[in-house]
Amino acid sequence: MKKKRLKKSAYVLISVVVISIVGSVSYYLYNSYVTSDKYLLLEKGYTIDEVSFALTNKEIVNTLLKKDYNKNILVFMKEKYYLSKNLDKYLEYKKQNPEIDNDKIVSIINVGADSDWYVNDIKTDLNKGILMIVNKHHYLDEDYNPDDLVTMPLSVAFKGKKIISEVNEAFIKLCKDAKSENLTIVANSTYRDFNYQSSLYKRYKNNKGQIYADNYAARPGYSEHQTGLAIDVSTLKSTMDDFEETKEYKWLIKNAYKYGFILRYPKDKEDITGYNYESWHYRYVGVEAAKIIHEENITFDEYYAYYVE
Repeated sequence: MKKKRLKKSAYVLISVVVISIVGSVSYYLYNSYVTSDKYLLLEKGYTIDEVSFALTNKEIVNTLLKKDYNKNILVFMKEKYYLSKNLDKYLEYKKQNPEIDNDKIVSIINVGADSDWYVNDIKTDLNKGILMIVNKHHYLDEDYNPDDLVTMPLSVAFKGKKIISEVNEAFIKLCKDAKSENLTIVANSTYRDFNYQSSLYKRYKNNKGQIYADNYAARPGYSEHQTGLAIDVSTLKSTMDDFEETKEYKWLIKNAYKYGFILRYPKDKEDITGYNYESWHYRYVGVEAAKIIHEENITFDEYYAYYVE
């Protein structure tokens, strides 16, 4: 009888232990789940698919958990040129401009085109070399002059035109290859110092007004021509204004990147570059960068913000 009681007590004890273990495990599993990233994201309102995407990157998860639910967060994160530092700006801009496509918003914010030109001035980082940027937000000092300027040969440029040595060599090769196809490309405007640009801008402003001047000419210190990396081109028979109608223009659009040059101010990118379309203005960035810009159909401003800065 005593043995039966002991046996029964053992069963009870074992049952209690098992129940306790099961309860502890269940509690642990439950607690682990309700504190998991998956559960917390679902609770915020994200869908299973959105959560699955987010869980592939801990940085994304942390960002989502810190913010209130917003369907546009993950949409922006999936954009090719998304920069995490600009997320809040993307969201605010989208809120104010819901009709604008998300990829366009990313570009606008990345290059600082959401703010007025010539307001948030940043001194150009000269350490970037041929990838330095000069635009309506980035400026060069008045006394900046490139170290290795050379005079371009008359075979590829009008008399007295100067450019950086590396750019000169690349442009000569470009012109030589174009010539082999009976095309003549010449440089008619290259390096311009601060004072020259100041006079040019003032002339535009006096003749056409401030708005016109800012659309077609850079203010002194904000011109790419001061870097010695920019070339305005034409043919011997065309001017810059009708260059787009030439065979040389069509050849450059297809081939310029192979020599390290890009069309600096493309059509339909005015809100990104801050300048009206210029079919004649080419900028040297090197073959590697030019290839990416050409293949991805982006401006140098967008390239700089995503790949360089």
